[in-house]
Amino acid sequence: MARRGSAHGPKGPPRSRDAEAAAARCAAARRRVISMSYNANSAHLGSSLGVVEILDAVLAVSDLRQATARAAERDRVILSKGHAAMAYYAALEQYGLVDPALLDVYLQNGTPLWGHVGLTEAAPAIDATSGSLGHGLSLAAGFALGHRLRGRDDLRCFCILSDGECDEGSTWEAALFAGARKLSGLTAIVDYNHIQSLAPTKEVMDLEPFADKWRSFGFEAIELDGHDWAALVAALSRPSRGRPRAILAHTVKGKGVARIENTVASHYKPALAADLEPA
Repeated sequence: MARRGSAHGPKGPPRSRDAEAAAARCAAARRRVISMSYNANSAHLGSSLGVVEILDAVLAVSDLRQATARAAERDRVILSKGHAAMAYYAALEQYGLVDPALLDVYLQNGTPLWGHVGLTEAAPAIDATSGSLGHGLSLAAGFALGHRLRGRDDLRCFCILSDGECDEGSTWEAALFAGARKLSGLTAIVDYNHIQSLAPTKEVMDLEPFADKWRSFGFEAIELDGHDWAALVAALSRPSRGRPRAILAHTVKGKGVARIENTVASHYKPALAADLEPA
């Protein structure tokens, strides 16, 4: 039996679609990412800062809450770009889905939160171990097909990808499968910051015309500002057109720390003490 709303329509208002509340959550998540990076001397600061609004919006429209985190039948969230783990942990904290004390000791020996997201009883909301890029969309398509086979077309599966991993054939194989099977419960969100590990995406392998590529694989494609939370929620919530959806979210790598914004180096450099001070 489908719950109110489904993959074929909105599920009704998620918890707090209020833009001011969302802005406060995202600001708190960015502060947390910076402190985690500084305390652990951890890289991938830029990748994490740029995806904050995307992750908050996904959690807002999903049914993933404390009461459902361990449920077998619920929405699924796959962070394919697993190196943005700090942002996901910070987002989960905002929704009460991880113990804040674990974020205080991020990457210390013996702690369950790794530099790439991994399955752990400490955070049951995490649905897949990732970080080996190019595999997340296949996992997400599998979840979406499983929902259909169990008669749960009301459930959603969200996959957050990097633009760099869209160079990989495995991503497009999964896209071809999802489009051919018309997996309308699947939404791929690409963090389109136009910078991958060693250079701008345009210099490595130009993805444009990017939206047209997704459409040619059977997806509905939407382009938007990846820091516009309201636009993200609207795109994630709109009724399905009977096929999977790709949201190309244009973002700023390193958003919120001016010295590293839109730089390749932000992929590798950790936060500095000066970054802990509010801008």
